[in-house]
Amino acid sequence: MSPVLAGVLQVLALVVALGLAYRPLGDYMAGVYSSNKHLRVEKWMYKAVGADPNTQMRWPAYLRGVLAFSAVSVLFLYLLQRLQGALPGSLGLASIDPDQAFNTAASFVANTNWQSYSGEQAMGHVVQTGGLAVQNFVSAAVGMAVAVALVRGFARSRTGELGNFWSDLVRGTVRILLPIATVGALVLVACGAIQNFAGIHEVGQFMGGSQQWNGGAVASQEAIKELGTNGGGYFNANSSHPFENPNGLSNLLEIFLILVIPFAMTRTFGRMVGSLKQGYAILATMGIIWLGFTSLMMWTEFAHHGPAFEIAGGAMEGKETRFGIGGSSIFAVATTLTSTGAVNSFHSSYTGFGGGITMLGMQLGEIAPGGVGSGLYGMLVMAIIAVFIAGLMVGRTPEYLGKKIGTREIKLAACYILITPALVLCFTAAAMALPTPPHSMTNTGAHGFSEVLYAYTSGANNNGSAFAGLNADTQWFNTTIGLAMLLGRFLPMVFILALAGSLAEQKPVPATVGTLGTHKPLFSGLLVGTILIITGLTFFPALALGPLAEGLAS
Repeated sequence: MSPVLAGVLQVLALVVALGLAYRPLGDYMAGVYSSNKHLRVEKWMYKAVGADPNTQMRWPAYLRGVLAFSAVSVLFLYLLQRLQGALPGSLGLASIDPDQAFNTAASFVANTNWQSYSGEQAMGHVVQTGGLAVQNFVSAAVGMAVAVALVRGFARSRTGELGNFWSDLVRGTVRILLPIATVGALVLVACGAIQNFAGIHEVGQFMGGSQQWNGGAVASQEAIKELGTNGGGYFNANSSHPFENPNGLSNLLEIFLILVIPFAMTRTFGRMVGSLKQGYAILATMGIIWLGFTSLMMWTEFAHHGPAFEIAGGAMEGKETRFGIGGSSIFAVATTLTSTGAVNSFHSSYTGFGGGITMLGMQLGEIAPGGVGSGLYGMLVMAIIAVFIAGLMVGRTPEYLGKKIGTREIKLAACYILITPALVLCFTAAAMALPTPPHSMTNTGAHGFSEVLYAYTSGANNNGSAFAGLNADTQWFNTTIGLAMLLGRFLPMVFILALAGSLAEQKPVPATVGTLGTHKPLFSGLLVGTILIITGLTFFPALALGPLAEGLAS
């Protein structure tokens, strides 16, 4: 079987698997967030934090819950790392330095999982399982809760109530993420991923020295790292490490876990607003972009430019032979079009255009299908922008799902889409202008610039993948990328929840013959065009200095 055919068959297998999971999972999640019943274990959790799950919250109260929980999580994870040297199960590893502890705490709470350290050489079992793995669950649940709050804003009228944050947080964790992650971990163990609490041990003699490896609860963390679109791996090599991702089957499973909830949440959206067709329109938009990027990446990486590529069957540099170009390309697109950031190959070693595709995927806002929760609310904001543009074309007040998109709503949507580009471009400009940060670049020229641009794009968009070649474990990068992650995660949530509250207070507007059909293919096409145009106008000059210049020069 040719490598190209193998890659195409993997894409088809993914489409079939995602299609089979779409309806039951989407309907199940809608039921979870609409239910009035509480499980016994959930009641214990509410009692522990002193929350009343039946109290409805307006958007300021909902936002306070999000920020308070996240702030406590950052502080807890920071202290856990700083105290690691005194904790049992630390494997003899020292406590984490303050700047790196801040960066890591911000990273995992912001659902970014950017890692400026080697996991097996820095973090012991307590920090890995009691800190990082826990945040993999709850940070994903926070994103899902915010998305559901926005959906309720569209579904409800004449009220500012968006549900209860604590109820949404607990239900998302207990009823959705935990069960699926448990099954995923068992399958990964069956595939060959490790799951233990072994210490550091030698595995043999190589090149005159000993090779040492840590054990760890790898399979369980790998499952939620992909399912929750987190991305932080137990090992420095991340999902290219055979202990995390042993073979082609586990690789396909991990890609499925990355995509399944973000795609299925479009069904949840359609079910909760009372129109499945609206969910299908959002799904079609996400699917078109995902398939387009996957096809473009595979074409770029399979293209033979010179005898070296022809002998290797394509651009195999930085890719694992057990995954090949097809499995690596599909994984790279899935992880950068979502906020996952896990890698099974090194994006820095992709072709110039291939590296640019991974960067552009994040710069779209990671909405195709995006992170768990964040992908849906990001796409809904883009839908609001699209109907606003359509309204300008025909000279009428824009409407979406029966809600008028007035001055307040469009200002909130505009603020949302401007935050991450401002963070990316300002921090990148500062890093390139100052004398010290460029010293962390392994490469010069266009590729070196791409390393820095990729780092801030990954941080501000809460992705977490790295371009490699950049030494990010410095005070400058640990601090600035940490700030980019926190601001890129929580500032957009402020505008999303304010937008949800504004929509929920509105009286529904009846549809007329002049109302734009937002459930039709025409709207999906308009939405795709809007996303590409906004991203292109924002990031094209920066991309021209980096991956485009490199690709045209090769």
